[in-house]
Amino acid sequence: MQSWHETTTCGGVVFDGSMRAFVITGPGQGEVQEVAEPVATEGLVVVEVERAGLCGTDLEFFSGAMSYLDAGHARYPMRIGHEWCGTVVRVGPGVDRGWLGRRVTGDTMLGCRHCDRCRSGRQHLCADRYEIGIRRGWPGALAERLPVPEWALFSLPDSIDGTAGAMVEPGGNALRAVRAAGLAPGERLLVLGPGTIGLLAAFIAAAQGAEVHVLGLTVDFARSVGIANAWTIDDLPELRWDAVIDASTGAELPALAARLVEPGRRVVYIGISEQPSLVDSRWFLLKDVTAVGVLSASGGLGGTIELYATGAVDPRPLVGATVSLDQVAEVLAGRWHPPAPKILVNPAS
Repeated sequence: MQSWHETTTCGGVVFDGSMRAFVITGPGQGEVQEVAEPVATEGLVVVEVERAGLCGTDLEFFSGAMSYLDAGHARYPMRIGHEWCGTVVRVGPGVDRGWLGRRVTGDTMLGCRHCDRCRSGRQHLCADRYEIGIRRGWPGALAERLPVPEWALFSLPDSIDGTAGAMVEPGGNALRAVRAAGLAPGERLLVLGPGTIGLLAAFIAAAQGAEVHVLGLTVDFARSVGIANAWTIDDLPELRWDAVIDASTGAELPALAARLVEPGRRVVYIGISEQPSLVDSRWFLLKDVTAVGVLSASGGLGGTIELYATGAVDPRPLVGATVSLDQVAEVLAGRWHPPAPKILVNPAS
């Protein structure tokens, strides 16, 4: 297992010089350090990070609860951050120099590009994949600069600012979940969990003509961003749910999703709890229900950029604060309580 400061075998990342980055050094421990910055080697670009997002995965790495740590897919010290946008400032040999100066975001999942999964379009499930800021030591975006393979880049139009640009990755997850729900315009969707991805899924489904409802422990914020049909478990109406997306972290909610969904329709699981979730498979069998799992934004990034660029979906109301690298440890420790679910980081501030 290689750590962030070594040359990797995925794209040949090399580090030299220095820059500031947030580093998790152990469970509950993290700090801003001067680290070696990436070099643009063969097939790679270096991106100057404009904004990066913090999400539940980052919180789990900070607490030590993330399963990748126990499985050996990640280890401390590590540099997190997989939701990002920025500007290409260096390109390596073999890279189109037209990328220089372009604003971009990119795929988190970096497959080997040679195995059967990668060749069949499932590179996000490659057994040997790197995940930016998450898996096998690829450094993350909570830093001044970030190495990214050219093939993983997506251009951002001028109509997408830094705030929205950093929200493309969670939006890609949400878009894939909505696609998996298989809804036609006018059909009814129930989203469990009004966090960032749950609300983005609600926005996207509404933009595509679905009747959207959201279930959460608290729903005041969901209503404040335009979701009128927001419920708690105590007042959830008895309606036909043509699809259910579980975007929660509650271990009991996957079973609830299976119970609520209309027979013959789809349940989509994109949320994940720290504890195993128990679901009675008879709910799927006897109701002829299709259950779909969604891992990552891969395959949804281009569509999300289009939704944001056209104004069909605006993710910016979900951002409650933008902080500096020096404030990240406080955020991960739970000492920040912004009015909206997403916190972004500006590495230059």
